[in-house]
Amino acid sequence: MNATLTDEKTANDVTDDGFLGGRLKILQPAKGYRAGLDAVLLAASVPAREGERVLEAGAGVGVASLCLASRMSGLEVAGLEVQPELVRLAGENIERNGFAERVSIAEGDIGLPVRDLAAVGFAPNSWHHVFANPPYHDPAASPAPPDASKAASHHLTLGSDLDDWVRFCCVMARPKGTVTFIHRADALAALLGVMSGHLGGIEVFPLWPAAGKPASRVIVRGHRDSKAPLTLRPGLVLHGADGRFTPQAESLLREGAPLRLDQPG
Repeated sequence: MNATLTDEKTANDVTDDGFLGGRLKILQPAKGYRAGLDAVLLAASVPAREGERVLEAGAGVGVASLCLASRMSGLEVAGLEVQPELVRLAGENIERNGFAERVSIAEGDIGLPVRDLAAVGFAPNSWHHVFANPPYHDPAASPAPPDASKAASHHLTLGSDLDDWVRFCCVMARPKGTVTFIHRADALAALLGVMSGHLGGIEVFPLWPAAGKPASRVIVRGHRDSKAPLTLRPGLVLHGADGRFTPQAESLLREGAPLRLDQPG
């Protein structure tokens, strides 16, 4: 689910890609990690409302943050990204799409001490919603890809593992706030194991590539200070029998519709 929706190769090993039916134009590296469907679906699932503050951990070039800001006006969105080149591109993407007043992405590592994060504007317990697309692969189980950017985006490196991602997001979320992840379906047990010590009211929302096929991704959301039990949601089927996106998937990916985890797709 990491293929972009439109690709136009530029002269600088950067592509100019359209998201949300072309409403957003995003610069991202031609090689290495490239944001795609996962980022759009993750942004669609964040239950943010006007006037709230939202934080993305590992923001990359800003695709998910910009998709969320595009869907919901009056929303303040901030992001933290460890790779300087991606931060630079994120800044360009924010400017060229007209979101400089509401979206910002700064360079920083989720593994920094809380006091250091607070000193650069990332105060703990102050965000209504925190969301992330954590690295997908454990380098002990599979070799890293040769591209350094892709390795950093896909592998649990840079001194951070899944526990660090969950801890960071939970520390940043305010009481009663939500924490939302998109991850591999086969990593669900590990993710739930970490989240259960920090969050309650966890919802698991499978993403089915097509009817009858195993889920390849899951969206998982929890709430700080909640004692509610875990709920398995019906999930979303992305493609019909003809291989095209289902109507609901199309509305999410092209029209920027919100993704309600409590409604079947």
